[in-house]
Amino acid sequence: MTSTSATAARVRARTGGPKDEGPKVLEHVLGWTLVVVLAMLVTQAGLL
Repeated sequence: MTSTSATAARVRARTGGPKDEGPKVLEHVLGWTLVVVLAMLVTQAGLL
């Protein structure tokens, strides 16, 4: 392995992209949506 290909492999391993962040962002948004919906149901039911 040459030093150029070793450096490129290290850089490639460290960098992330949209593909790495997609599911985490989706889970975060869905989680907060669930929290908001539950809060609305609790307030509509008069439990708070």
